[in-house]
Amino acid sequence: MAIAEVNAGDRSRPMTGEERKVIMASSAGTIFEWYDFYLYGSLAAIIGAQFFTAFPEATRNVFALLAFAAGFIVRPFGALVFGALGDIVGRKYTFLMTILIMGLSTFLVGLLPSYSSWGVAAPIILIILRMLQGLALGGEYGGAAVYVAEHAPANQRGYFTAFIQTTATLGLLLSLVVILSVQGYVNGNWAPTAVLDAAGAVVMNPDGTEKMIKAFDLWGWRIPFLASIGLLAISLYIRLQMNESPAFKKMKEEGAASKAPLREAFGTWRNGKIALIALFGLVAGQAVVWYSGQFYALFFMQNVIKIDSFTANVLVAWSLILGTGGFLFFGALSDRIGRKPIILAGCLIAALTYNFVFPLLTQTANPALYAAHQTPVTVTASPEDCSFQFNPTGTAKFTSSCDIAKATLARTSVNYETVEDPAATVAQVKVGETVITAYDSATLTGDDLKNTTAAFTKGVNDALTAAGYPISADANTTVARAAHFFDIFTGQKITIVLILTYLILLVTMVYGPIAAMLVELFPTRIRYSGLSLPYHIGNGWFGGLMPATAFAISAQTGNVYGGLWYPIIIAAATVVIGVIFVPGNTHKKDIFANDAK
Repeated sequence: MAIAEVNAGDRSRPMTGEERKVIMASSAGTIFEWYDFYLYGSLAAIIGAQFFTAFPEATRNVFALLAFAAGFIVRPFGALVFGALGDIVGRKYTFLMTILIMGLSTFLVGLLPSYSSWGVAAPIILIILRMLQGLALGGEYGGAAVYVAEHAPANQRGYFTAFIQTTATLGLLLSLVVILSVQGYVNGNWAPTAVLDAAGAVVMNPDGTEKMIKAFDLWGWRIPFLASIGLLAISLYIRLQMNESPAFKKMKEEGAASKAPLREAFGTWRNGKIALIALFGLVAGQAVVWYSGQFYALFFMQNVIKIDSFTANVLVAWSLILGTGGFLFFGALSDRIGRKPIILAGCLIAALTYNFVFPLLTQTANPALYAAHQTPVTVTASPEDCSFQFNPTGTAKFTSSCDIAKATLARTSVNYETVEDPAATVAQVKVGETVITAYDSATLTGDDLKNTTAAFTKGVNDALTAAGYPISADANTTVARAAHFFDIFTGQKITIVLILTYLILLVTMVYGPIAAMLVELFPTRIRYSGLSLPYHIGNGWFGGLMPATAFAISAQTGNVYGGLWYPIIIAAATVVIGVIFVPGNTHKKDIFANDAK
């Protein structure tokens, strides 16, 4: 039986039981959609090893993150398409389309053969599926925010739309719980397999042991994607029970609906300037704080601090459990004091503290690595020998001695400085007082290249080990490890969870009130289109590209924290723009007022 329609009249009364069903039904369906989208983000490193094996190891993480970002890049286009549909045909049926596209795309990722089976077609199809996910999500969020806001009492709009804001984090949490459960079961019941090169020979580690891959990393990661087909069925059932928004029905009955919502929303300065103010004065800063606190923190722990993926997921999952209530708290608080001060305060606090929080995370989670960062490491090379190793097309080859030296250091999370010497013909790595000469791989072939690479890598690793760098993960007894989901009750792991929870609380400050704020900025006739585009440009481009951009900046500068300047600068800029241009007291606005032309 469909959820009953509600009266769009007096919005200050308490919410009825039927209206609460509307809120919960909309939120539950959105959780499943975010689960689908975030599976890739949680498994980016593993998927990168499956689909980007043709690329150098030093740039593989960048490519994996760029494939993740591909879904974000197309989100604004999904916002345009589905936003217009939502303003013309209604919120409910647009919901059904977005969830169907998202669910099927996610299921197909689980079936997609890897690079070793399909070659270059595999990563291309993967990126296409990621883009379909992004298109669907581009139409999802605006509809959910508008749908819930148009059902909620005026004096509780921030609180009830905050339930929609929790869905992104709960979707991530659900994906982590599923991943952890499947990972534990698969790795516990299937032995690791030796890694083979293109010729079928076993790949060896620098220490002479065989390189092994765990069963989950090899094939078990597909199970969470395949399981999404069940969530799709549940989501479709939930969406079919929902009725159309009362505000949209009232607008249709009055003949006030827009026939060209995109042109009306963005083709006139009156409405277009609202979208620009929303983007640069609210959403851009919200986006980088959100993705820094959730996805980049997870990526940073796995790929920079060198925490194993199981432990990193456990720690992030606990921080999400502890911090998710902040969405509802700050959403409700925004009903009393306004949305603007809370969102901008979160951006400001993030900009002021990131350069302290992430080093503290390293110091706590991997003390040996943090201590080793105090050892001076330099790369001396001619400026002409060094490239910016950010190659989203995969066509460039980094073969110079400078690039090889930097890539080798980046793999072991070394903080280093580049010393420019125009007279240098070959780059040199200096660790403490030890100097290792690099090589130009373009001048070598066959066994000469293989032997030279092995000798240089061993020389660098030996020097780093002597300087205290924990090159061998198994030998590093100081790094945080969790044996199971509840293995967090040590001083080190509790401190890590608290640091991550702090980052999540900043996320809840900027994200909890944002849905209500955006709904209140736009009139009903163009609300779906109007809020969707700035939201998805901000979160899809500023936020979604944050992990890949930050990683590339860190690799280029030689500072593992260098990439943090990207979210810091954008968050600070949003504070300035928001203070000057974003209107206050939107929480007192009547969004049901007649806003026809």
